[in-house]
Amino acid sequence: MAIVQASIVPIGVGTSLSNYLSRALSVLEKRKELKYQLTPMGTVIEGDLDSVLSVIKQMHESVFGDDVRRVYTVIVIDDRRDKAATMESKVSSVQQKLRAK
Repeated sequence: MAIVQASIVPIGVGTSLSNYLSRALSVLEKRKELKYQLTPMGTVIEGDLDSVLSVIKQMHESVFGDDVRRVYTVIVIDDRRDKAATMESKVSSVQQKLRAK
């Protein structure tokens, strides 16, 4: 299972982006097989890598419109295959180490 962060930014539309990003998130919400977490700087998606990349492409495309001619998308992929990992397990591992100090 992959854990992927995507940051999608429409260019040239001003400083408030939430209306555009809500378009992208509505695409993701339809994909019930994928787990996600919205963060202030992007969206973290957990699932099969092919499914995640497919939905990110759809999210990227959803931001385009009459007022958007350019979209900048950054994708970071953590695809660990030696053992199962989830968003929660990665955070929990760090938190446990912090408590041990």
